[in-house]
Amino acid sequence: MACSQRIGILTFHKCFNYGAYWQARCLVEAVRGLGHNAVILDHHSWRVNLSEWKCGFFPSSLEFRSLTAWPAYSGKLRAFQKARSRLPLSPKFSLHQPASMDAFDLVIVGSDEVWNLKHPWYGGVEIFFGQGIRSPRLVSYAASFGNYPASEQLPRQFSDDLRQFEAISVRDHNSRQLIHDEVGVEPVLVLDPCLQFEPTPDSESQLPDQPYAVVYGLGFTRPFAQQVKRWATGAGVRLVSVGYYNAWADESRLSASPDDFIHLMRNAHAVVTNYFHGCIFSLRYERPFVCEALPYRAIKIQDLLATLGAERHQVRPENMAESWTERLNIPLNPEILARINGLRECSQAYLNQVLRA
Repeated sequence: MACSQRIGILTFHKCFNYGAYWQARCLVEAVRGLGHNAVILDHHSWRVNLSEWKCGFFPSSLEFRSLTAWPAYSGKLRAFQKARSRLPLSPKFSLHQPASMDAFDLVIVGSDEVWNLKHPWYGGVEIFFGQGIRSPRLVSYAASFGNYPASEQLPRQFSDDLRQFEAISVRDHNSRQLIHDEVGVEPVLVLDPCLQFEPTPDSESQLPDQPYAVVYGLGFTRPFAQQVKRWATGAGVRLVSVGYYNAWADESRLSASPDDFIHLMRNAHAVVTNYFHGCIFSLRYERPFVCEALPYRAIKIQDLLATLGAERHQVRPENMAESWTERLNIPLNPEILARINGLRECSQAYLNQVLRA
């Protein structure tokens, strides 16, 4: 067995976002479970914090017109703060002064779109490309360029920085292509930590007392929402919007904690989403689901579903007229689950390899 190492995980752990929280937690708990002293690197920036809080209170620009959601969103943000306080964190340091961080035997960058140069507040922050990190070894796990397409070149500064990584793994084909073309190495394709490792909530949650489908996301188109609503009425299923307000849902749970989110997803009859982690958790708990393709998340969602052979769960404008709501009643194709299991083996093998001292 490899010797225990001091390991730092560098990711977007301060987002008020269920996927961001759980992918950070799943990865750090998995590494700790392998016998290492792993912590999440607790970077701080007042500008980033302000942006996160603003996004937490106003996840949609339309909600600037109304303060009715404030109390519920405030409860959600408090729940995230409480959940984050239980994470194993390093001493706090400045995001833009990584030299002030503690030293580590190994730093793992990733489990989010940490290399997305188009991200509204993290885009191009040098520490995520390895600059100034106090560790002799740098690797990535499930890192992503998000909606930064492979058709655009990386600025040379960032491609040069990524060459100092000892090993690179990514979670989507777009990122794989960028690393291959711009960095000159062949990265390993691995699963998002939420699909690779089992989330373990700390508390129980109150579930609806009748069959329900989770609605997870924002900005659904009207035709999509109308068809989902008709399906739910016909199927006798209640639509529960989790974490975000969707007026067409039967119920909103805007204050849902990260633990509540897991319990609601795990026990849902089906999932309706336009978020990447809406797909991830549907797959994790083998729930029937449909995902509407919207531009910002299109790259990573399309790559995920194509990799797993789950393309038919994606709804695009060109297939909106089809009877896609039937997919909300049908169990996942066993071939999808088989592909996930195969990728789990590859992902664990990669992690085991980079953790060897």
